Amino acid sequence: MGNLTVKEIESKAKGEPGRYADGAGLYFVVPKLGVPYWMLRYTAQSKRKEMTLAKYSDMSLADARAEAATKMKQFRDGLDPLIAKKRAEQSQIKTVDDLFADWHLGNVKRLKHHEIPERIYRKDIAPHIGSFNVDSVTARDIKAVLQAIAATNRPAIANDALMYCKQLFNHGIKLDLLGANPASAFSISDAGGLEKSKDRALTLEEVTTFFKIARENSNSFSRDNYLACALLIILGVRKSELAEAPWKEFNLDENVWNLSKDRSKSGVGIAIPLPPIVMGWLYELKIRAHDSDYVFPSRRSSKNPHMGPDTLNRAITKLFGHEAGKKKQPPNLMGDMPHFTVHDLRRTCRTLLAKQGTPGHVAERCLNHKLKGVEGIYNQHDYFDERREALEKLSQYLKLIIKT
Repeated sequence: MGNLTVKEIESKAKGEPGRYADGAGLYFVVPKLGVPYWMLRYTAQSKRKEMTLAKYSDMSLADARAEAATKMKQFRDGLDPLIAKKRAEQSQIKTVDDLFADWHLGNVKRLKHHEIPERIYRKDIAPHIGSFNVDSVTARDIKAVLQAIAATNRPAIANDALMYCKQLFNHGIKLDLLGANPASAFSISDAGGLEKSKDRALTLEEVTTFFKIARENSNSFSRDNYLACALLIILGVRKSELAEAPWKEFNLDENVWNLSKDRSKSGVGIAIPLPPIVMGWLYELKIRAHDSDYVFPSRRSSKNPHMGPDTLNRAITKLFGHEAGKKKQPPNLMGDMPHFTVHDLRRTCRTLLAKQGTPGHVAERCLNHKLKGVEGIYNQHDYFDERREALEKLSQYLKLIIKT
């Protein structure tokens, strides 16, 4: 019989935080935050260990004593209860989806941008092998994953997918769920190859073709996506800076977007002058956003209140005849035009600024790049007026092409 009574437990559950011993290693714990729970303490290999048994609301005092006694017998028989619990959890990992969920828990704590491997897994790996049993995945299956990505002309994603597959199945080996990694024999030459310097900028003909095709296929390429691409190629901002932009950053009376330093990838805030044509788009977007705090609110149920990180690239890729996760692929509407990404629109903006004669230091500030060398140290001038002139000239140049 333990030291605590049911009435004492009920009283302590409502009282001050603390740990209350019942005997035989069983403790009733009232934390500062959270709900009371039962805990087992024991010593294994000269180390004090603690194991949560259950919430107080889910287990009576009598059941907690019985559970503690069972765990301690297990320990006396030579099996550490914590190790047994871990093995029981691992036994629930049957499919690759299960393995990914367990692996990703560690990524959430370890990686700053843990959403990136999750996005690539959900979009490009899971549709092929997510439902497979962990120990049934073969090298041929991995090859099929990589080939499917390579067919969409996304070498960087293919390389990332291979890296994540290797890490994922190494995690399975650590959990003793399989004996060999089916992705281990592959290298980047089997995936996306050595990645070339990202220097793709669209020609004027390609820009014209893209916006024409996007306009003619408004059912699949939404108005929000169209205006977002138009803003990117004229303002030269980064995808995330625009997709996640809140209305509070915009002064529509002064025709200025005050991009905050907290959201700027460069860590430097900047006042972006807005040409008249851009102001027209923003007023339209204000109406389309209804009461949202964001310029591009999420149009589907999502944890993000704003446009997702892969929305635009997914929409562009669909025009090229590929839609991730779909067996029946859409038609390629772009013909022989090489695939491009959203970031290439920013690079195209920079190229067009140079082509129209905008000085390099002004064009670099248009893209919110820090000026290099001595000029970057001593010249703190932000070239606002020069940037306004440059962006207005560019907007007039592209006006007939974008045709909004």
